[in-house]
Amino acid sequence: MRIALIGPTYPFRGGISHYTTLLYRELKKRHEVRLFSFKRQYPSILFPGKNDKDSSDEAIIEPGAQPVLDSMNPITWLLTVNRVRRFAPDLTLLPWWVSFWTPQFLVVCSLVKLLTASRVAFLCHNVNSHDAGAIDKLCTRIALQPADGFLVHSLEDEARLARLFPGRPTIRVHHPVYDVFRMRNLSRAEARARLGLSGNVLLFFGFIRPYKGLRYLIRAMPLIMKNTDVTLMVVGEFWSNETRIRSLAERLGVADHVRFVGRYVSNEDVEQYFAASDLVVLPYVSATGSGIVQTAYAMGRPVLATRVGCLPEVVEHGRTGYLVEKESPQAICAAVVDFFMNGRARQMAPNLDEMRAKFSWSNLVTSIEELARRAEKS
Repeated sequence: MRIALIGPTYPFRGGISHYTTLLYRELKKRHEVRLFSFKRQYPSILFPGKNDKDSSDEAIIEPGAQPVLDSMNPITWLLTVNRVRRFAPDLTLLPWWVSFWTPQFLVVCSLVKLLTASRVAFLCHNVNSHDAGAIDKLCTRIALQPADGFLVHSLEDEARLARLFPGRPTIRVHHPVYDVFRMRNLSRAEARARLGLSGNVLLFFGFIRPYKGLRYLIRAMPLIMKNTDVTLMVVGEFWSNETRIRSLAERLGVADHVRFVGRYVSNEDVEQYFAASDLVVLPYVSATGSGIVQTAYAMGRPVLATRVGCLPEVVEHGRTGYLVEKESPQAICAAVVDFFMNGRARQMAPNLDEMRAKFSWSNLVTSIEELARRAEKS
């Protein structure tokens, strides 16, 4: 099958860029693929972080990408269509995660369908963004209208698309593991020596935004400390509320037990934080797909997550981690105390090996192949 993949890759940073790159790498093993990538994602004024470029010494790169699409230059949208047309794919596949891409993707997909015989499919990381309002939802409906089918990572998004586009082929497949960050196979002891850590260690990892519920984890810390001594590593760039979060830790008297690494972490440094931790915590208020769970599994670390979005689909309570109610410091505390007091890490380790095999990139490619077959028949 000939597949045109349109999406971000290096030099852009972040989960969507990594995902697109690794998907491109895996697709090429079984198909003829062209990756038409971005020259520019967002105007700097719209990007909430410091910048969207990857400064890692060990970048995740797959050769062959063609940087062509500039989000703010409509001429490049047409150039992208022309390159896709010349390639003549059977399937054109695009990631979807935020409504900013409505005009660009609507133009590209509509013209690809008009000028080629290609089917068009969206791989939806989020159907609606986490803070989506009415306008965002309307834009999503408009942008996804040309699609012949969809891939999603959660039951929630599958149901949402069924309401928006009844009858359109939709396949739900688990987010694959990010084993690419396991670059040096650091032991727990080696990672802790690098970071100056000892004792029980919790990890919160990723961009810090309100929907990720970090405040509830911070509020759980005094309760946890009454039962067992822990260090919480908060590793990731703040996109909002930095002063409020840091002040909360101070006000609750746990600042000495919370280590903030308030920056985007380069690829080569990701491993040490997961390897040094005992339990990865996702106290999310809402969620669809999550690369953090899959990174934790790749590093052999169990996960404590809330029962929101896709998280109950990928975390098996008591086997690969814990599922607790959202917005509940008490529930977080109970799970953390059980984990450390009852030696659950050793019990869960064999189950994490199973999850790594289950959530493979090969399975994702198989799902894309199945979607292409269904879209052809629809």
